[in-house]
Amino acid sequence: MQTVNIHEAKTQLSRLIEQAVNGDSFVIAKAGKPLVKVSRLDAPSDRQVRRLGFMAGQITVPDDFDRMGCEEIEHLFGRAE
Repeated sequence: MQTVNIHEAKTQLSRLIEQAVNGDSFVIAKAGKPLVKVSRLDAPSDRQVRRLGFMAGQITVPDDFDRMGCEEIEHLFGRAE
């Protein structure tokens, strides 16, 4: 991702906006410190990409999921008391 300083962003704003519209986000920095990220509005944000529960109803978890393999584990490591 490209990083530009504030002065360059002001002088090249039209070009940078066109770049963002085409999907190439960029960061504006001041004195080398990143301040803002510029991306097109319909670009997915980090929150949109990570969807908790997106497969709800499509998979099932067995009731004994937390006990699966316990016999093998007990055999390998001995019975926990």
